[in-house]
Amino acid sequence: MITTYRPDVAPLGPLWLSALVALLPLVTVFVTLGGLRWKAHRAGLAALLVAILVAVLGYRMPIGSALLSASEGAVFGLFPIVWIVFTAIVLYQITVVSGRFEDLRAVFGLISSDARIQAMLIAFCFGGLLEALAGFGAPVAITGVMLMAIGFSALRAATVVLLANTAPVAFGAIAIPIITAGNLTKIPYHEIGAYVGHQTPIIAAFVPLFLVYLADGRRGVRQTWPVALATGVTFGVAQWISATFVSVELTDIIASLAGLAAAVVVLRFWQPAGGADALAALHAERDHERASLSEAQRAALPEAPPERGTRLTGSRIAMALFPYLLVIVVFSLSKLVTPIKDWLTSTDVKIPWPGLDGQVLTVSGKVSTSTVYTFQWLSSPGTMLLICAVIVAVVYRVTPVQFVGEITGTAKKLKFSMLTIASVLALAYVMNLSGQTITIGTWIAGTGAAFAFFSPVLGWLGTAVTGSDTSANALFATLQQTAGQKAGIDPTLLVAANTSGGVVGKMVSPQNLTIAATAVGLLGRESEILRKVIWWSLGLLVVLCLLVGLQSTPVLSWMLP
Repeated sequence: MITTYRPDVAPLGPLWLSALVALLPLVTVFVTLGGLRWKAHRAGLAALLVAILVAVLGYRMPIGSALLSASEGAVFGLFPIVWIVFTAIVLYQITVVSGRFEDLRAVFGLISSDARIQAMLIAFCFGGLLEALAGFGAPVAITGVMLMAIGFSALRAATVVLLANTAPVAFGAIAIPIITAGNLTKIPYHEIGAYVGHQTPIIAAFVPLFLVYLADGRRGVRQTWPVALATGVTFGVAQWISATFVSVELTDIIASLAGLAAAVVVLRFWQPAGGADALAALHAERDHERASLSEAQRAALPEAPPERGTRLTGSRIAMALFPYLLVIVVFSLSKLVTPIKDWLTSTDVKIPWPGLDGQVLTVSGKVSTSTVYTFQWLSSPGTMLLICAVIVAVVYRVTPVQFVGEITGTAKKLKFSMLTIASVLALAYVMNLSGQTITIGTWIAGTGAAFAFFSPVLGWLGTAVTGSDTSANALFATLQQTAGQKAGIDPTLLVAANTSGGVVGKMVSPQNLTIAATAVGLLGRESEILRKVIWWSLGLLVVLCLLVGLQSTPVLSWMLP
C-alpha cells in the first residue's frame, strides 16, 4: 500500500552529504554519456535507475511512489514533448517529399548571389525556421548540406551551421524547452519565455556577423556588415517582441522571417563587394579539402541536390513559404484569439495520477500539485502542427500513402529518441518528487547572490552533455527555481538562464557534432569541428553569465519584463 511521503531536505544529516548523494543521477548522465560515450537512451535509463535507488534508499521514498513518479514523468515526456517533436518533423518531411523544399532553397539564390550572404540566410534565417518547427538536429543536418551545395568546404560548412544554430534553440520545436521548464516548475511558461526573450536576442543580434566572419574572415565582415547587422538586430528585436508580447511558440518563426525580410530590404538598395573573390576562395578551400581526403572519405561527402529546371515564379515562392505562414496563422489563432484559446484549453483533461496523487507532499507539507497530469489532446502545439501537416499535405498533393509513410518513417527514426526523452523526464520527476532537486538547490543557494552569475553554466553543461535544451531544463529547471527561492533571486530569471545557457551549449554537444559531421561527410572528425566551435561556445557563455548576473542586480534589472 502506498503511504503518504514528505521529502526531507537533508535526509542523510549534513546538507552537503545529502546534496552529493542527490547529485548521483546527474553524475551518472555526465559520466555515461560524456565520458563512457553510451547511447543517450542507455545513459538516460541508467540515470533513472540511480535516481530511483537514491529516492528509495537515501530519501526513504516508498518504492511504489518512486516508480509511479517515474511513470508520470515518462508519459509527460511522450506527450506532449515527443508529440511536438514528432509532428514538427512530419511537417518538414511533407515539404521534402512534395519537392517544395528545393524551391525554398532556390529562393535564397534569388535574394543574393553572394555566397557569404547566402550562407547567413540559409544557416541563420532558414535554420531558425527549421529549429522552430523541427529542432532535433534537423537545422544542422539540412543547412550543412545546403552550404556545401553553394561551394563551402565540409569543415567550414559544419562550423557555420553549428554557430548559426545558437540563436533559435531556446524557442525551438515550438518552444518545447520553455514549455517543459514551465510544466516542471509551475511557473507560467510564457513568463519564462519573456525572460529568455530578454537574454538570447542580445546574442542573436551579432550571430550573423560571426557567421560572415567564419565564412570569409575580416574581409567578409568588412564587406557585408550592413546586411549582417540588419539581419541580426531585426531577428533579435523580433525575438524580444514575440517572446514578450505575441507568442512564445511562434517566436523563432516570426524572428526568422523578420530577419529574412530585413536582409531582402537592405539588399534591394545595397549590394556587398567582393562576392566573386570570396566564392573563389571558398571553392579553392573546398577543392583542397577534397584533395586531402582518401577516396573513401570523398565518397562520404554529400552530393549537391539537383536543381529543378523550372524557373521560380511568384506562385512557387509563395507555395514554398506556405507551411511556415500556415503555422503562424494557426498558432496565432490558437494563442492570441481569446475565445479560441479558452475553448482549446477547456478540452484539456486533468488526470490525477493513480496511486500517486495526494500521496506526495512538498517539503513544506502541502500536497504536491505535480501529481496531476494534463492531457492536452487538442490544445497541444503538437496537435496544431499535425493539423498544419495535414493541410500542407492536401495543398501539396501528397498522397495518403506518402503521408502515412512519412509518419511511420519518422516514428522509426525517433524510436530511441523517444526512449531518451521519456527516461530523462522520468528521471526529472523522480528527483523532483523525492526531494533530491530541492536538496541540491538548497545547497547551491549557499553561494548567495553570486549564483546568478553562474546559473547559465548549468544549462550549458546539461545541453552539452544531453544534446537537448529540453533535457537540460528537465534536469535543472526545478533546481534553478529552488536555488533562486533560497538565495533570494528571482526564480524565473534563473530558470530562463538555464534555458539561455543551453542555447550556447548545443554547438559543442557530442550529438550535435556527430549530426553535423555526418551531414557534411566528416564522420569521425568531430574533434576537428569541436576545436573550431568550442571557443565561440565558451565566449558566448561568459557573455550570458555576465548578462544574467547583472540582470539580477539593479544594474540591468530594468531589462526584465
